[in-house]
Amino acid sequence: MDWVPTIAELSGPRYQRIVDAMEADIAAGRLVRGQQLPTQRALAKALRLDLTTVTRAYTEARRRGILEARVGQGSFVSETSARRAVDLPHPVTIDLSMNVPPHPLEAQLDERILAGLEAIRQQSGLTAYLNYQPPGGSPHELDVAAKWMRTRVPHVRADRLVIFPGTQTILFNLIAYLARPGDIVLTEALTFPGIKAVAARLDVKLIGVAMDEGGILPDALAKACREHKPKAVYLIPTLHNPTTATLSTERRSAIAKIIRDADTTLIEDDAYGLLDRSASPIANLIPERTYLATTLSKCIAPALRVAYLVTSDAAAQEQMRSYLQSTVQMPAPLMVALVTHWLESGVADRIITAIRNEAVGRQQLAQRALRGFQFLAKPAAHHLWLRLPEGRSRTEIAAQLLRNGLAVIASDAFVVGDHPPHAARLSLGAARNRAELSQALQILLSALHRPVDARQIV
Repeated sequence: MDWVPTIAELSGPRYQRIVDAMEADIAAGRLVRGQQLPTQRALAKALRLDLTTVTRAYTEARRRGILEARVGQGSFVSETSARRAVDLPHPVTIDLSMNVPPHPLEAQLDERILAGLEAIRQQSGLTAYLNYQPPGGSPHELDVAAKWMRTRVPHVRADRLVIFPGTQTILFNLIAYLARPGDIVLTEALTFPGIKAVAARLDVKLIGVAMDEGGILPDALAKACREHKPKAVYLIPTLHNPTTATLSTERRSAIAKIIRDADTTLIEDDAYGLLDRSASPIANLIPERTYLATTLSKCIAPALRVAYLVTSDAAAQEQMRSYLQSTVQMPAPLMVALVTHWLESGVADRIITAIRNEAVGRQQLAQRALRGFQFLAKPAAHHLWLRLPEGRSRTEIAAQLLRNGLAVIASDAFVVGDHPPHAARLSLGAARNRAELSQALQILLSALHRPVDARQIV
């Protein structure tokens, strides 16, 4: 056999030792992604254990997401690293509603977190990060981040940068700074629900601007700027959430001119830009009128809570530091220290590459499964935008999916204004592994192929 674990020196029940050995061998590279494991009977014989013990071990490994069972083929090392199922209310068993990055084995997150924290401990000690730190980042943290970002945003300097605990906090503070109750902010007609929540909390009015498969329409944006005199324009130009649209170079240039001519400010949400580095941020065209938000939530992990805001000038940086201090004081110092170490050592880029490659694989899997249906997708995106079959309401389709244990997000959550399109977003990265994603897609296909009931109200 290719794999026989050593369990004599491990503690705990024998089935647990097998699973622990499996995890250790994956971490050490002795087991690799997609490798076939011995049959349960063969492993039981090799270890001189009863079959029920090995069966229990394989069941536990599947529950943890480190093993995949393929009908008629056998058991294989999971396509992704071990990640326990999210604690979700019954009956959801597969949640494709949250847009999060996958965690492939190649990212080696567990090992790199431990190694990074150990490096920090040896350099300065972990307790050094258990006290208050400068709001928005220390000079060293800002300098490292600025150097790392210059490959995409050449004008970034440490005195134009602020470190926030996530993009949502950036958006809340930015809108509070730029607008007052009753003011108008323009967005794409479909947009990130987080900006909708911020606008509602701050009593700012969002107006959606028409878009097509290529993103926001420049002529429509120019018209909206003339009519509404917005305080700001909020856009997701790269791998747009939820449609995956990425603005062309021509549209980016047109939008930059519109922003400048309208004498307004651009809030550029670059959450997915690190997944598609071919697209240059609009901030490079109008740095004096742009606040650029870059986060690690979509390219590494949301729980890091580390995001970077590039401000339009040094005075704005001081203002945003002040706003940050008055709302949440500072990002978590130890997480910022870990991310800074990863940026400086090159580990962050290696993690992002692994996650981007996994996103490509998942998109290919989804496109094969959804052949014949209409959807928008991009190779490195964590999500796709699916047009739903006519004749059945979005509510009815979503309810059927939930009854079968699958959660997705209908277009109503993203629309700014009235008339949401008959569509839904599928977050492919949320599945723990490709086997679970395949299962989710089968549930989805069953719902999409269900015959139209004439009694259903569209």
